[in-house]
This record gives sequence, C-alpha cells and structure tokens, in this order.
Amino acid sequence: MNSPTLKDLTSRGLVYAPGVWDGLTARLAEQAGFSALCASGFAVSAALGLPDAELYTMTENLQAVRTIRESSGLPLVADIDTGYGNAVNAARTATKFVDAGVQGMFMEDQVSPKSCPLCVGDPVDLISVDEATGKIRAVRDSIPDHVLLIARTDARGDDAIRRAQAYVRAGADMIMPVTKTFETVEQWRRCHEEAGVPLMATLTASTWTERDFTPEILEQIGVRLALLPTQVLMAVAGAAQTALRRLAAGEAPATVSADALAHHEFVDLIGFPDVEAMQRKYLPAERDR
Repeated sequence: MNSPTLKDLTSRGLVYAPGVWDGLTARLAEQAGFSALCASGFAVSAALGLPDAELYTMTENLQAVRTIRESSGLPLVADIDTGYGNAVNAARTATKFVDAGVQGMFMEDQVSPKSCPLCVGDPVDLISVDEATGKIRAVRDSIPDHVLLIARTDARGDDAIRRAQAYVRAGADMIMPVTKTFETVEQWRRCHEEAGVPLMATLTASTWTERDFTPEILEQIGVRLALLPTQVLMAVAGAAQTALRRLAAGEAPATVSADALAHHEFVDLIGFPDVEAMQRKYLPAERDR
C-alpha cells in the first residue's frame, strides 16, 4: 500500500512539519514521529553559514532537498524562495524540485533576492500581483496535481487578502501568510474564509504565532500545514555552541560528551547496522578472499 501524500495528509487534518536541512536532521525528525518534513530555507541557508537572504543558489537548495529525500521517505515540503527568477525560471525550479521528490513547495511574492522579514527592517519589497500570479500559473502548469503549491505573501492586512484571492485564482492550493502579515487570530480566520483554501502557518521560534497558535486555534483558522522552521536549528546551534565553548575552555571531552547522544545510539541512527547487514549478505567472507 502506498504511503499517504502530503496532500492526503493535509486533507485529513492538521499536519506539523519540522524544519530540517540535511540527512541527519531528517532522520531525527522521522525517528521522533513526525509525519512530514519541511526543507527550511532559513535552515538550509544557515547550514551554509549564510543569512536567509537568497544568497545560495537554486542548485544548492536543490542538493539539500535531495539529501533530505535520500535519508527519509516522509512527505517533504520545500521552500523555493522566489522561484529564482521570473515565471519561466520558477517553472523550471518547480520541475526540478518535483523530480527530487518533494510533495509540496512554497514560493513567495518578494522581489528577488528575498530577505527574511523577521531579520530585516520593514517593509520588504514585493513584486506586482500580475507578476506574482504569472509565476504561480507557470508553476502550477509545470507540476503534477498531487504536489501542493503554496503561495506565500509578505503583504500586510487587506492587501494580503486581496493577493491571497488572486493567488488562489492563479492555481495555489494553499496560502502562506508570514508571521508579520497579520496581527490577530481573527485576521488569519478572515484570510482563510475569503481565500477559500487552507492556510499554511510558520510557527517560527520566538514569534507570536509560535506562542499563540495552539492546535485548536490552528484548526479554527483553517491551517492544515504548520511549519516548525527554526526550532530544531536553534536547539542544535545552542547545544553545539555550548559544547564547543566548554571544549575550547579546556574541559575534558568525556565530561562534555556525557550530555550527548550515546555513541551506539548515534551509530544506529545513521544506519550502520543496515550497512553491516548488506556487507554480510553481499560481500565475500574473509576466508573466500
């Protein structure tokens, strides 16, 4: 029996997807029990030592997605930023990400290169509605029906709702308001009602949506896909920073590693037992060499 697609899962109810950026975090998220993953653009960029300002290329983002897919069979939604160009570029980008195995993608209406709205001053620059809807139509026409196309808007208030309606008419399956798009739960509810499609929310660490959007609230305002884009990234960075500082200060390695995952647990996590089983099955025994 085939596993449910991301579209199947979100049609049944609320789905949480943690932000991952490589094979290890993908395995950890699957092991933890999540049913879907998000290739977080913020995290992919951070893993390259870069801010989330579209400094990496489409190819670098695509490689991260391929690595995640090789490590986990969970449905994956990918951040394709602005599509890396005009409507024609965006259509090619979307096709490449589908070929890599994603089951959903979100594309924003910022001017390229984009900026994370939580990390820069207001406002961010947006492309026109006509240009944005052209990109959405081009992507929708280039990807299979089972792949969710999620249109992100960095607009505010009524302008965001007008854009959401236009994006749905252009072929978006979901609308993604960013954290700054609305200021109240009621505005989110209105967006859902007037757009007429489910919403995707980003519960970014240290934001009001992370604090206020309980599962009950998310259901009430029409959110079917809730991303946790930075929680794992911040946790990993914090733990690594603490361990490295303790080691640099001269603390004994054994003391620092006492708080970490046990070696045998980590070896199992990254798949050594599977490799050893294949070696026993397919490689000649030592006496036969």
